[in-house]
Formats: sequence, structure tokens, C-alpha cells
Amino acid sequence: MCGGGHVGPPFRICLFCNTGCAARKRHFCIPRPYKSVALPCRADNIPPRAEGGAVTQADRRIPEGGKARRAYLLLRDAILRGDHAPGAALPGEVRLAEAHGVSRVTIRRALDALSADGLIERRAGAGTRVATRATPPTGIKADFATLMPQLVAMGQSTTARLLSYGYVTPPPAVARALGAEGQVQRAVRVRMAGAAPFSHLTTHVPAAIAQSFSEADLATTPLFRLLERSGVKVDHARQSISATLAGPEVAEALEVAPGTALIALTRVVRDADGRGVEHLSALYRPDRFQLEMTLDRVGQGDARHWAPVLDAAE
Repeated sequence: MCGGGHVGPPFRICLFCNTGCAARKRHFCIPRPYKSVALPCRADNIPPRAEGGAVTQADRRIPEGGKARRAYLLLRDAILRGDHAPGAALPGEVRLAEAHGVSRVTIRRALDALSADGLIERRAGAGTRVATRATPPTGIKADFATLMPQLVAMGQSTTARLLSYGYVTPPPAVARALGAEGQVQRAVRVRMAGAAPFSHLTTHVPAAIAQSFSEADLATTPLFRLLERSGVKVDHARQSISATLAGPEVAEALEVAPGTALIALTRVVRDADGRGVEHLSALYRPDRFQLEMTLDRVGQGDARHWAPVLDAAE
């Protein structure tokens, strides 16, 4: 009996909690000779750990199972968007289950996770209501038309934590983009707004340029400033924006569940001679980072169309 201790054949020793665990099939366990003792299991409500990774706070909240996770994410996003006002009653479990095409047990698991997040309040006989404090999180916004200077300013107004640093042989795509031969400097950082991580940044810089700054410099100074300090004359860049899913390492750094959708930005920076000086792969949490664009209606007659406002005010 997990949670309160169990007596009898403790078939395994759980590597999660270092005790006998009846939930041995869900955890990483090793055989151990029988010993009749009462052993509490501290892992009852912790989902299985990703291989090679630690259990994160997000792992503890996201429900197991694809259907429950999908229902949880859809309901969470609807609440954070303001589709349901603070204090408003949510539909009952039966209606929610029908709307999401899942069983009542599955929707209940999704609601349990939302309750653990503090987004809803569940009371027996009173139904489920959106928590009064369930307001959209304060995020960082950037205008798509003037993204480059805003990203530079963001590097000065936020903090970064260096996760890894070294000289490596670049992946083929990075080597082609930079025109690099031999090793490049690779740095991985997570950028924080206050105590909240919002972006995961992987940069590759040709070794000839990167030798002018150190690991300590990368931990404290935006890369653009380091490039300029080393004498690089940044001239232009090409960037693309798409979407991707968080792998285990990125998920842990950004405090999200593996498989969470992220904004993906790839940028190649070049100097005045067209040489590649930086390759950036940036991943952003969409609940903490937004891209916006202000548009004007321009032209005459049938040629009227939408055009971005390049100097749009914040």
C-alpha cells in the first residue's frame, strides 16, 4: 500500500523514493530480498521520469496520458486567454467530457491538474469555478516588424543563465549557414524575466571570433555586445520563425512538460563582407513571449493591401 506504507512482500525497491513501492511498474525499480517492514512511498503522485532527466514541477502537474494532457492544455489556454472570466463556473464534467471527446475519468484528471496549477477551484456541491487569480501571465511582447532591435534590448533588460559552453564540430546545417570550417563555440543559455524562464538560446560562433570572449563573459553580457567588442561589424541577418515541440532538456530548462509547443526562431547574422558571425536557435514559451505586428492599409483601388508599420510604438 503506497502512500501510507505497506507490509508484506515489498517486491522491489523504487529508485524514485528508495523504498519498497507497489507502483513498481511505473517507476525504475530493482529487485531486493524480501523484508517485512512498513515503507512509505513518496512517489505516489509523481509521473514517470523522462529517461535521463529529473522530475520537474511541470511534470508533477501535467496529467499522464495523451487525451488527459490535451484536455488540460486546451482548458488551461482557454482560461489564460480570458475565455472564462475569473470566478465564472465551468461546465460540468459530463459536458466537458463530451466537448473534448474523452471519458469523464479523463476530464477529471485534467481538472485535477488545473486545480494543482491554481487555475480553478473545485468544491463539492458547488461545481468548478475559475480561480479569481487566474489572470494571463505577464509576458514579453515583441513587434514582428522591428524584432531585431527589440531582441537586442531584451538581452539588456533580462538575465541569462549559462547552461553549457564549449568548442564543438557544428551540425552540418550550422556549418553551411556560417561557412565555418573546423570547430565553433557553442553556448546554451536560458533567459529569465525575473525568476521565470521564457527562452532557451543555443548560439554557434566561429572559433576565430569567439576566442575574444570567455565563458564568464557569456554568462553576464549579451552576445551582440561581445561580438561588437571583438571588432565584428554586424551588417545584416536572416531569420525564420516557426514552431516546435520541447524535448526533455529544453522542457526542464523552461519548466514545461516535454512535448509542449514552443515558438522557434532561427537567425544567421553576417558581417559587412557577408561572412557568418553567429547562428542562433532560440526557443520561446508562447505563454511568456508573444510576437505582434501593427499593419496599415495602403495602396489605391484593387492594389490596396496590408503593410507592416516599421516604426510602430510599443
